[in-house]
Amino acid sequence: MNILAVYLLNPLLNPSYGLIVWTMLAFLTVLFLLKKFAWKPILTALKEREDSIQNALDSAKKAKEEMLSLQAGNEKILQEAKVERDQIMKEAREMKDGIIAEARTKAQKEGERMIAIAREAIQNEKMAAITELKNQVATLSIEIAERILKEELSSQDKQKKLVAALLDDVNLN
Repeated sequence: MNILAVYLLNPLLNPSYGLIVWTMLAFLTVLFLLKKFAWKPILTALKEREDSIQNALDSAKKAKEEMLSLQAGNEKILQEAKVERDQIMKEAREMKDGIIAEARTKAQKEGERMIAIAREAIQNEKMAAITELKNQVATLSIEIAERILKEELSSQDKQKKLVAALLDDVNLN
């Protein structure tokens, strides 16, 4: 090693009493000055920093609790909405079934009414056709009887015979 390095390191390895006293005096002076002027602002700054960190942690905890509360509230609202949706769907199905049943009943009644009207119309048409047929048969019968009588009664002998037969027939009844 070189001599300068040994000379500079020597007082540190073997301190003298004067160096210790002056070092202690300088240290105590710096300590007094720090305590008098810097210690309170440093502690205040540290306390403010600690308080702000604690407030931030408290706010974060509170926000987390509120978020959990909101999430639980949202789940509750979602569940209520599902129940309400199911209820509305059930009511809609019941209403649909009721409307369909009512429409079927109305259609069935209307169909029965139309069938009854059709049967009545058919019966009326049938009776009218039978009556018309009877009238035509009667008319034809009269025409045939008239022709037959004209031919039968064309001679005097035939007329007397017919009158005698009718008189005999009337007496028998």
